[in-house]
Amino acid sequence: MRIRMLVEMPEGATRNGVPWPAKGEAVDLPTAEAAHLVAAGVAEEATDEDDAQAPAEAKSRRRKAADTEGEAP
Repeated sequence: MRIRMLVEMPEGATRNGVPWPAKGEAVDLPTAEAAHLVAAGVAEEATDEDDAQAPAEAKSRRRKAADTEGEAP
């Protein structure tokens, strides 16, 4: 699965001895590992078309507010 990093990993962080890609760069990872990073908000799914578009920093990602209707304060 191809993903694009949304954050800069800590200095010195590696995956199997290889430094993580920089923020905005894409990388191919095993599906389970890539899906975990996407779910955690560390990366987003990328395609070959995305590589030609604006960097991830230009995209805004925001979580939806929880629906609290019907809940007691």
